[in-house]
Amino acid sequence: MSVLRDEGVAEARKGAGVFVREFRPLRRRGIQRLARQQWGNGRSIWSADIEDRSLDVDQVTVSEEAAPDGVAAVLDLADGETVCVRRRRFVLDGKPVLLATSYLPAALVAGSAITQEDTGKGGTYARLAELGHGPVHFREEVRSRMPSKAEASQLSVAAGTPVILICRTAFTDEGRAVEINEMTLDAASYVLEYDFDA
Repeated sequence: MSVLRDEGVAEARKGAGVFVREFRPLRRRGIQRLARQQWGNGRSIWSADIEDRSLDVDQVTVSEEAAPDGVAAVLDLADGETVCVRRRRFVLDGKPVLLATSYLPAALVAGSAITQEDTGKGGTYARLAELGHGPVHFREEVRSRMPSKAEASQLSVAAGTPVILICRTAFTDEGRAVEINEMTLDAASYVLEYDFDA
């Protein structure tokens, strides 16, 4: 039973026993979801992945904060410059699957819908494009590790379930980094798909 739980096939329910996991993994289409035709036409980047499934963002906070050192360096911020921080939890079919924290230069996005909980159709990238800083290139770095206690609690993952960490940086056509998005995914809830030409 512990092997099945570790593989994400079964889940323990306190006081009820061990059951076959009913949740269908989400196929994250890494390239299609970030295409300009996706967010540029007012669609959520998630719509490339979820088909007819139910996606909710049940926790959103937006704040202005001092930039962490690594973030400040990538965004090329001067000493004392702040970032707009957007923290979200995504729930698919009633199951928390992703925690995301985005960092954007506060001076760049000041007064825009990016500083609000609801960024509007097309999301953050569509708003950046309206500000003249639309992303044209993305870089994603992928790692895996065991979750912290806070992450395990927020994602409702069983003991022994690893998380996937994806750090995405969005760049303008001038090569300026305008967003860093640090994502923590429930590894048992995802299949990462990258489809590209040779």
